[in-house]
Amino acid sequence: MFRAEYSLAISCWQQLVEDGFQMFAVIEDGNRQHRVQEGSFLSVDYRGTEVEAGSSITFDRVLLANGGGASIVGAPTISGASVIAEVVIATEKGPKLEIQRLRKRKNSRRHTGHRQKYTRVKVTSISVPGLAVAEK
Repeated sequence: MFRAEYSLAISCWQQLVEDGFQMFAVIEDGNRQHRVQEGSFLSVDYRGTEVEAGSSITFDRVLLANGGGASIVGAPTISGASVIAEVVIATEKGPKLEIQRLRKRKNSRRHTGHRQKYTRVKVTSISVPGLAVAEK
């Protein structure tokens, strides 16, 4: 079992090297960190009525960036760096969570639920001043 997983990891790494490396960044949004690349999709916290499909969102809290060479690490953020994303779906619902509370031998039950809202975005560009991007 372990050897199969190990060989799968090696083949994935070889495929990444053959296809070429893409620039990536680690951003912070809503007290969560996300690793993003250009063209990747991401579900972020619900933005309310202030955004609609087709509009753009700018993430200024870029914590780390890598262009194929050395990484740039912010302390705590990289100054002047930003990630621009286009809103694909303004309101997206997450999975439904069911909460049940039961008090034994009391015939007391409480059943509630929660469904979080998200905004779905597609990363269009990553700009980091002073970052050298490796060629394919």
